[in-house]
Amino acid sequence: MPWSEACGRSYDLIVAASPKGDLRLLRGPHVLIPHGAGFNKSIHGEGSADSASGLDPAYLRRTHDHAPAALHALAHPDQIARLAAADPRAARRAKVIGDLTLERVLASTSLREGYRAALGTGARKLLVLVSTWGPESLVRRHPGLPAQLVAQLPYDEYQLALVVHPNERSLLGTYELTERLAQALDAGLILPDPHEEWASVLIAADALVTDHGSVALYYCAAQDRPVVSVHQGGGELIPGSPMDILLGRIPQLGRAEDIADALRAYRPGPGHTAAQAAFAPAGDAVDRLRTEVYGLLGLAPPACDVTPRLLPSPGPATRVPAAFDVHVATTTAGVRITRYPAGIGPPGHHLAVEHGAAAEKLARSAGLLYRRPLPASAAPVDLAWTADGWTRHALSAYPGCRSAAAVLPSGGCLLRDRGHEQMYAAQVEPRSEGGRVVQIDPAIALSAVHARLVSPQPAPDSHTVMNCLVGARTFRIALRPATDAEAAQVI
Repeated sequence: MPWSEACGRSYDLIVAASPKGDLRLLRGPHVLIPHGAGFNKSIHGEGSADSASGLDPAYLRRTHDHAPAALHALAHPDQIARLAAADPRAARRAKVIGDLTLERVLASTSLREGYRAALGTGARKLLVLVSTWGPESLVRRHPGLPAQLVAQLPYDEYQLALVVHPNERSLLGTYELTERLAQALDAGLILPDPHEEWASVLIAADALVTDHGSVALYYCAAQDRPVVSVHQGGGELIPGSPMDILLGRIPQLGRAEDIADALRAYRPGPGHTAAQAAFAPAGDAVDRLRTEVYGLLGLAPPACDVTPRLLPSPGPATRVPAAFDVHVATTTAGVRITRYPAGIGPPGHHLAVEHGAAAEKLARSAGLLYRRPLPASAAPVDLAWTADGWTRHALSAYPGCRSAAAVLPSGGCLLRDRGHEQMYAAQVEPRSEGGRVVQIDPAIALSAVHARLVSPQPAPDSHTVMNCLVGARTFRIALRPATDAEAAQVI
């Protein structure tokens, strides 16, 4: 209904997550439920100086009759003490209910593997950046950090996500936000939905980079994994608040180049301590809130049980890089392959480009050009390349390209190097780790084989095995001359 009409009515109950705005114009008993976690911030120029946003006496008695809310639901006993210091009358209506968002997060932790599968994380480490809103937020003070990190962290070892506060998203709008993040999004950055997906991404995360916003407290309550700070001080963070406790005890990230060192410097414990200061023991918040609300309505709660709703699966990155600057290091242990999305950092040993997925300009600059299997054709009369035909065509059509390759549906690869009539077959062996199997993208193996074939070493004339190093893992690649039948495969 229109706001003007809403203000002209009376209600049995009004539920809100904040006492601010024109809430006072709505007539009826008010229930305030937790908004964020910990009451960590004071907003300059808003309400009482130095009062925590959400516990500010300037807003707590702004109902139509200037009475405090009928129920102020809080998440921790200390918050009642803080409320009493600000407004003793309002504190008499406060009760520790718990945090409904935390209940959903904790109920959904067993879905972590499913969330990571939905995100396409795989064996990589998921690093999540979280930003509150306002002038001291991560996206305001460090707008270039997402792009700097995707340029700093190897694509096959890390996946990045950025959680942005809804206020900041609303202020900028979707178009402006995605334009500002274009370079990072093109490199595979995940930008989860601010309603529910952000919490699913937190559960999936391996590490967190935070400002002084309260999202980090939910992450710390669910798991004790690395968290580092980019908060540089200011007037918003309230001394002694849960986020102040956390930020004072975790590593500080000064430059994107230092991210690996900062993550290694984290020691378990501070996150758990800060979460304990923000949340009472979880488990019954939904039941407690339902009991209180039905009591205010003069009704008996339904007999059926109520449980926290599980968080939905997050969506994958909307953009996936199809061209990589590949850095190659030949060691006694094998060939180390480190890939970065093309164009965001220094060039490497070669540019590897997926034909049909990357721009033509990149394809014409490729040292290694490869294609993946196409979807099954529905054409009544089909036309398809053989591996031999396409690799010859690619080397002819792209004179700057040194190697052309096809990834087969089986996961194997066929590669032809310019100057070698022989086509080669490559197959990566899966790696077993504690009951799990780790597999790499065949395109990584193609870069290792390409580096081997263009090196001064003689080309292999029989079956050989080479080691491909990706991060801390080693994968064996079986390399041999391809048979005529393999070269004639339709791709």
